[in-house]
Amino acid sequence: MHTSTHSAFRTPRQLGALIRRERKSRGLSQAALAELVGLRQATISALEAGEASTRIGTLLDVIGALGWHLTLEPRVDAAAPGLDEIF
Repeated sequence: MHTSTHSAFRTPRQLGALIRRERKSRGLSQAALAELVGLRQATISALEAGEASTRIGTLLDVIGALGWHLTLEPRVDAAAPGLDEIF
């Protein structure tokens, strides 16, 4: 059974670990997840390893196949720059 939980991440490596944990909890191999989304197993491996070069569309396909959606929330960290400071 998969319960609704919220998971925060700030790095590609943390996101990869979350994806790996969810894939394994569903009893899927990397190859099986890759087949679900039309990717190569090596792409799933790279994503789970936290390689930052993963395309956003690929990431959205993978998290969708796992039954997730992506929600963005403001950081509570006071040291984080606002959008006005970034652009």
